[in-house]
Amino acid sequence: MNRYPLWKYLVIAVALTIGLLYASPNLFGEVPAVQVSPLKSTLQVDTALQERIDKALADAGIKPRRTLVDPTGLKVELEDPDTQVRARDTLVKTLGDDYVVALNLLSNAPRWMAGVNALPMYLGLDLRGGVHFLLQVDMQGALSKAADRYAGDIRQLLREKELRYGGVTRERQSVQVRLRDADTRDKARAAIERAIPDLAITEQAGGNGDFVLVGTLKPEAQARIQEFALQQNIATLRNRVNELGVAEPVVQQSGADRIVVQLPGVQDTAKAKEIIGRTATLEVRMVDEEHADGASIQAAIDGQPPLGSELMYERSGVPLLLKKQVVLTGDSIADAQPGYDGQSNEPAVHLNLDGKGARVFQQLTRENVGRRMAMVLIERGKGEVITAPVIRTEIGGGRVQISGRMTVQEARDVSLLLRAGALAAPMDFVEERTVGPSLGAENIRKGWKSTLIGFSLISAFMIVYYVAFGAISVVSLAANLVFLVAILSMLQATLTLPGIAAIALTLGMAIDANVLINERIREELRNGTTPQAAITAGYERAWGTILDSNITTLIAGLALFAFGSGPVRGFAVVHCLGILTSMFSAVFVSRGIVNLVYGGRRKLARLPIGNTDWHKRPATAA
Repeated sequence: MNRYPLWKYLVIAVALTIGLLYASPNLFGEVPAVQVSPLKSTLQVDTALQERIDKALADAGIKPRRTLVDPTGLKVELEDPDTQVRARDTLVKTLGDDYVVALNLLSNAPRWMAGVNALPMYLGLDLRGGVHFLLQVDMQGALSKAADRYAGDIRQLLREKELRYGGVTRERQSVQVRLRDADTRDKARAAIERAIPDLAITEQAGGNGDFVLVGTLKPEAQARIQEFALQQNIATLRNRVNELGVAEPVVQQSGADRIVVQLPGVQDTAKAKEIIGRTATLEVRMVDEEHADGASIQAAIDGQPPLGSELMYERSGVPLLLKKQVVLTGDSIADAQPGYDGQSNEPAVHLNLDGKGARVFQQLTRENVGRRMAMVLIERGKGEVITAPVIRTEIGGGRVQISGRMTVQEARDVSLLLRAGALAAPMDFVEERTVGPSLGAENIRKGWKSTLIGFSLISAFMIVYYVAFGAISVVSLAANLVFLVAILSMLQATLTLPGIAAIALTLGMAIDANVLINERIREELRNGTTPQAAITAGYERAWGTILDSNITTLIAGLALFAFGSGPVRGFAVVHCLGILTSMFSAVFVSRGIVNLVYGGRRKLARLPIGNTDWHKRPATAA
């Protein structure tokens, strides 16, 4: 007799229940929405904000479907994309600079499903629409920034060792140190080699009898710096995308020096490109007051700045000579918020420095009272002096304000960039591609249509060829599809067109196991085995073949995942999960149904599994 114990039926029932629960949110589709997130940590998403938003929308004649509050902010569901854009514009005017107002798409599933974390799969760019950027990282720029950093370290090191030097400058990706005598040169070289092992130190003769040490980045150090620059840029871009309020963004490495950024659902592509592409960072430098005369500034304008100084311009267009040494960078910024100057009421950016930055800034202001200090905003490799105030007194506590001819929007953007972090190297846009929401919807429709057609053709063939056992195979195939979609939803995987292709392929491959089982049962029946024994033998003897074939296919899928990237890896993930779910559904679920229908029958004359006679060879005459 073919019977399952009760616990196995319970396992199947629980698996199907959970699978249906977590797969069903994908059937409800999405609705356009506006997402409101606080820009400042001091602001809260509460009922007062909700009432303020509801009133602003009502005054604009916009009626939302519903309003949701979650840890990421407040989300307002709307009827159509046109109303969504109107609502976004209305809330931007109402809420001002204190909140990020972004376009989004939300699941239309009942709220109680979200309460048990039953959420739909994320949709990729090709299905949802949005914008795709491919950015090239300037690796030479990363090496130049590293050389600047090492030049500052060498200056500090030589001062600590009390070694007099004529100047420390950067030339491309190397650092040159000018020294007065051979003894100082030898001591400086030994100190630099011990303190900065990333530099290969060589010697060369300088003009005026000087001795010059040249520090060049070692190849292994260059590779490490370039890899760090790439990973730092990826982390910074993720922070900036999060500030934009984009749902399910993709920021990942592509090749040795490129980054792919995909923003599904984004419609304001110009703003996204502006924020992502900007390379703003802050530098604090001292003004070169020794060369503040008109002759020195004019010489710098003509291309001959004093040694150790650099010409930059204030926002008003006034030229200013700054020391090349950077005393503080944006890496020390713990927080940056837009606001207003307490005295002039002009837009400003308020900075909070971390512990190290606060100590450095306090020491800097204590030692330079009466001198000018410049706040320099570096964007795309070009510096601009935002403000250059005179230090009146020591500034402690790590709270700094920068202001100077800023607009409200610029103060907001600069604070966003500084808060998200500085890019380790400049980047250029290599490719920009936009996918419209209508094209994404068309891709979804065609993808699921092809999957449905494939499932229907497979079902028709199985029922015609294997009759009742074919229908059981179709039920197990449907269970496999439910399990696969449910697992992808639980993992919150991003579904793309290659993923839909993998689902369609999985259905075609999953039915192979049922074909093997049904053919094995047929063979047992042709050999004169009783129906109950044929069922047992069919499932047990086909298992080895099913296992071997699926393991070899799984190995191919794991290879695609290990060595592929982007869409290939997405295809491999769905493919491998589909193999695992097909083994469970084709063997465990299928046999459970067969045992439930036929296992309890003592007298079973034949099995409805199609024609079992046409394979028989003609009998040989005695």
